[in-house]
Amino acid sequence: MTQHEPRPTPSTNAERDQRTVELLLEAREASDPVDRLAAREEAIELNLPLARYLASRYQRRGIPNDDLEQVACVGLMKAIKGFSPERTNGFAAYAIPTIRGELRRHFRDAGWTVRPPRRVQELQARVRAVEAELVQTLQRTPTAVELADSIGVEIDDILEATSVDSCYTPNSLDAPVPGSDTVSSDPGSVDPAFARTEARLILEPALRTLGDRDRRILEMRFTEGLTQQQIGDEIGISQMQVSRILSRVLGTMRESIVGEAA
Repeated sequence: MTQHEPRPTPSTNAERDQRTVELLLEAREASDPVDRLAAREEAIELNLPLARYLASRYQRRGIPNDDLEQVACVGLMKAIKGFSPERTNGFAAYAIPTIRGELRRHFRDAGWTVRPPRRVQELQARVRAVEAELVQTLQRTPTAVELADSIGVEIDDILEATSVDSCYTPNSLDAPVPGSDTVSSDPGSVDPAFARTEARLILEPALRTLGDRDRRILEMRFTEGLTQQQIGDEIGISQMQVSRILSRVLGTMRESIVGEAA
């Protein structure tokens, strides 16, 4: 039995990749289980900086850094186990997507406080990966249009995917906000559109019972703001007749609304 002795740590990524392939070849060809385990352990130790780096890309999203590093290490061990040393594109090219995939699965399972649709989750992960690549190429943060073109989706999809970051860690109701003590102490104001919507819902059934001319008179009076005389001139009747029609129509609608409420 021969004891596996670690060599000096490679100083470049290329040297680390080459040494990893050599170690995994040694592990596969070793007849002694101790030598096989030692070679794999050294390969894992050699690539821990890569796993930690990939884990750091997912920081500040609601999951502790220690947990992220553990998940990344699980992905690294899967890559060590599944890698074929005969691959010509090197270990890192195989390990990086394997580790990222493990991190993304962890986020899909445990990282969302408010869970968006699966489609949005997956697109958000793609956006983050492509964004990192474009930052290196462009030497600046890419625009939403550039991200959409690179991924091959619509810009609205990009905006939707990037808007869900807060779903990892929503703001606390106790968080301070400008002009108020906390979020919970500033609940906002009532939107006037709510009252208009409620009025439309109440009036719509009553309006459906009116004839075309009656609805037109109501529209001219209350939507267009015409006077009774102007309405009469427009339709070809007297101002007195317009007044009577309005009184009758409003009375009918009032009875209809009261009857519905009862």
